[in-house]
Amino acid sequence: QGQLAESGGGSVQAGGSLRLSCTASGYSSSRSCMAWFRQAPGKEREGVARIVHSGGSTYYTDSVKGRFTISQDNAKGMVYLQMNNLQPEDSGMYYCAANAYVSACRGPNLVQHDFTGWGQGTQVTVSS
Repeated sequence: QGQLAESGGGSVQAGGSLRLSCTASGYSSSRSCMAWFRQAPGKEREGVARIVHSGGSTYYTDSVKGRFTISQDNAKGMVYLQMNNLQPEDSGMYYCAANAYVSACRGPNLVQHDFTGWGQGTQVTVSS
């Protein structure tokens, strides 16, 4: 089981940008599926974006398409989430998630139970 650690959260005004980082240790760059989830107070955790750790295939939930970009740096063992044009509804705790097997990236949707590794989260607050 690898380890995940998020950073880069903060407070911004609507329309602003943030870049979240996830340090992923112990996950093979050629076989892992990496993702970002978020959870707002009183709401269920929802999938935001997903990427095959070796590069290529990505998935975004509809509400962030065109605004968020997931990427990775395999050499550094990092996964990023660039978030532009942030809106108050994007506020919440953002979690990095991983599965050591790329098959987790093949499902039609982005769901929690496909991921076995989780970070502690980083808070994003967007004010109007």
